[in-house]
Formats: sequence, structure tokens, C-alpha cells
Amino acid sequence: MTGSEETVRCWLVERSSFGDERMVTLVYAPPEGDRHLTQQLSPNLLRRKRVTAAMDIEPERLAPVEDGETRKRYAAEASRLAETHDPDEEV
Repeated sequence: MTGSEETVRCWLVERSSFGDERMVTLVYAPPEGDRHLTQQLSPNLLRRKRVTAAMDIEPERLAPVEDGETRKRYAAEASRLAETHDPDEEV
């Protein structure tokens, strides 16, 4: 675990927009890609919130990633972002 003893360092692995309200979905996952946190934000909230390359998240907030291909994709993207960005860098 990176971050603190009570958190897991997770990296932004997916960002997408959808729907009539143009909600933005952010997905953060640890480098293993085995768990994730999904957030849905309105454009108004997104303008006020800093979206950073990584977040330290409490383990109980993370959901398991069941699909093997998704797990591999999340792991690859989390590793790539960890190599190219500082955790608190805006993305």
C-alpha cells in the first residue's frame, strides 16, 4: 500500500462523459488493477474539483474488478500514469 497505512494509492485509469447531463465518470485503480473506485461528477462540480493523477483511497471504498481484461487494462493504465505523473498532478 502506498499513501498511508489506512489508504491505497490509486491512479486515474478511465475518464468518460455520457448522458444528457453530460456526467463525467472517473475511475481510479491501484497498480494491480484488481479494485477500483468510480466517481460520477457533473460538469459544474468537475470545474470546482481538482482531478489529480492519483488519490489515496480507503480500502473499504474500493470495489473488486471481476473482469480479467478490465483488470489488465486498469493495471496497465495505473502503471503508465504512475511512471509519467506525480500523484498530485492535475490531469
